[in-house]
Amino acid sequence: MGRLVTIYGGSGFVGRYVARRLAQQGWRVRVAVRRPNEALFVRPYGVPGQVEPVQCNIRDEASVAAALAGADAVVNCVGILNELGRNRFDAVQAEGAGRIARLAAAAGVAHLVHVSAIGADAGSPSAYARSKAAGEAAVLAAFPTAVILRPSIIFGTEDQFFNRFAGMARMAPVLPVVGPDTRFQPVHVDDVAQAAVLGVTGAAAPGFYELGGPDVATFRGLMQRMLAVIERRALIVGIPFFAARAMALGFDLIQILTGGLIENRMLTRDQVRNLARDNVVAPDARGFADLGITPTPMDAVLPDYLWRFRPAGQYAAIKKSAKNLRKV
Repeated sequence: MGRLVTIYGGSGFVGRYVARRLAQQGWRVRVAVRRPNEALFVRPYGVPGQVEPVQCNIRDEASVAAALAGADAVVNCVGILNELGRNRFDAVQAEGAGRIARLAAAAGVAHLVHVSAIGADAGSPSAYARSKAAGEAAVLAAFPTAVILRPSIIFGTEDQFFNRFAGMARMAPVLPVVGPDTRFQPVHVDDVAQAAVLGVTGAAAPGFYELGGPDVATFRGLMQRMLAVIERRALIVGIPFFAARAMALGFDLIQILTGGLIENRMLTRDQVRNLARDNVVAPDARGFADLGITPTPMDAVLPDYLWRFRPAGQYAAIKKSAKNLRKV
């Protein structure tokens, strides 16, 4: 176990899959997170001592430098969907990303992988998308040979997309959807991790890769597919953008007025801006094909973790089979 990789945000949704894959390949993995005591679950990914969480805040120069000391490669998986306290989009996704790249270059790190987003755009009305673009620019300025991954919406066992809406469908007969006609190209989290590993090992050429799965669907179409998997019925109601902005303003104000004690986990004004734009791979972009990866279709994975939202849970198949038994 000679090679060492530091994964910033290594206990997060994407980071844990990257950590697991690299540990399986024999790398020593340093998982840099703000709360290492909450990341102890990554240790069993390898043999004792192979995968270790360490404290790090990417807004702090010394903290970032300490976390990458001695590393052969670095992966940055840190990102936020909502600004809270000092964790602002620019501070985390622009300045933080640039700080990691600058210090990694100064430390002589061989390979850097930066996980961005497919909607990154310096001219976007969304602060999230602008900060992602600023982060990419800062990374390339400091580390020109970096591999930058731009995934579409990511799905998997721990996702906050399908799990969230499946939970809503279990509790209510109506699913409110902002931007029902906006198109997405969902990508499986382990496919993104596999792409990151290729960047860490130097098998991927430097530059941008837009990552989307084999299925392109509207927001409404994704909800219909999810409902079919969890075997429930719900009315999918498209929320007009003007109404969504008003709702998001209310949720944002609650967070502001409570000083962040009540975090807006429902819908922010910035998320509404993002939902107005398609989130699919550009026709001329490099992607999975250039990495030699065959992306995983949603139907191959969704039933594996959404079964718990079915009316009969894990017994759904048994109940269906029982209905076919002949009555004596």
